[in-house]
Amino acid sequence: MTARDAAESADGKTPSQLIDERIAALGDWRGALLARLRAIIHRAEPEIVEEWKWRGVPVWYRHGMVVTGETYKAAVKMTFAKGAALDDPSGLFNASLDGNVRRAIDFDEGAEIDEAALTALIRAAVALNASRG
Repeated sequence: MTARDAAESADGKTPSQLIDERIAALGDWRGALLARLRAIIHRAEPEIVEEWKWRGVPVWYRHGMVVTGETYKAAVKMTFAKGAALDDPSGLFNASLDGNVRRAIDFDEGAEIDEAALTALIRAAVALNASRG
């Protein structure tokens, strides 16, 4: 098992394999976008661990939950578990703004990704988790 995988599913597949399957099954812009976001997450934090939760949601952990990658008909959503506690100087958060804990970024088809700002946000989320032990 690699750092990417937290555990195997009941059918013996790792979370990384299940995420690979989800990306392939989407077969459209959402799968391509989820794959791109996943790559950014792994470049931002190479020690991140992938999990598969809630019957089909990719989740990335490092010192606690960092971010989820949900897919909907019209968007791919990255929800940061402790997003309300993160500085967002680039204004990436555009969803779940009223919550006390989480914040999210909804990416519509064709959305531009500010990779540098997203990388900084992921690293800040990991650092926040690490600081809280």
